[in-house]
Amino acid sequence: WMALKSLEGGIQLPTTQPADADRLAGELSAQLQVWRLHDAVQTLVVPIENGQMALICSLRPECRARWMPDHDTLALQEKLGPAAGKDLHWLLEREICVALLGSPHRFSFTSLASLASHIRVRRNMALAARKTALAFKTEAAERPEADWHYEEEPGFILNPGRSLIDALIAATQPEVTGKLYDFSCYRATEYVILLGIAQEVQAHHPGLLQELQQLNERHAIRSGQFHDVFLIEYGSMEAPLPARFYVPGDRLWFRNPDERSSDVTGYEGSWVMYMGGGLFSNFWKRDTPFTLESKAIEIFH
Repeated sequence: WMALKSLEGGIQLPTTQPADADRLAGELSAQLQVWRLHDAVQTLVVPIENGQMALICSLRPECRARWMPDHDTLALQEKLGPAAGKDLHWLLEREICVALLGSPHRFSFTSLASLASHIRVRRNMALAARKTALAFKTEAAERPEADWHYEEEPGFILNPGRSLIDALIAATQPEVTGKLYDFSCYRATEYVILLGIAQEVQAHHPGLLQELQQLNERHAIRSGQFHDVFLIEYGSMEAPLPARFYVPGDRLWFRNPDERSSDVTGYEGSWVMYMGGGLFSNFWKRDTPFTLESKAIEIFH
């Protein structure tokens, strides 16, 4: 029991009886075979509140030591190696799954379907971040006029009848319109995240996509409200995550360390998405994404 209690992180799935946990473990193993990871995972059943059980899933210690020592995921894709015949979607999903299983933070899901959805949403966001490009004007704000219009209180809202997914892509991916639009990296990360969610619900929960569509036709969910509605923040100043632990689809902030300029609008810091493979988004020059070191140097200067 003490050994089980000492384990932290990984993935937690709820169950009611030990027999259900065995069934769940078997279903998880079948899912992990898709990414060739079924031999890399250990599972434990532990009691939690209200008489329930939980299936705790994590990387075997030898796999974690080999693939992400000290929870360093920046070289994870490279260490996992290529897979013949597999596309970027598959490679990203495998990297996401391994990072979650080896995480020092415990990720809890209500079901295997919820875990699978979480992985797909992260994949969508990482792929969208790779395609996102903006023009850098710290005080400007514009969107494709065919899709969006601005109102003082609700912000940029979706024009009636326009597809939310198509509108988000048009605003962030210049191949669609042939133009780079001016808005902040902060708002761009919100669009990338919302796009990733919308693409997932389009495929698996069309009713929820319709609700998102209608909501964005009335009001823009943004800034602090966006955090509350769409995001879960993990790690804190009091209990920080390892400095080199990132999961594709993470959003994070690099703070400007220069006291003289850190309060200047647009230069307080930089919001980025972790795209996997050791790379962070560069919305101004998307063909030259940042490494952790190059982003730290860029924000310092």
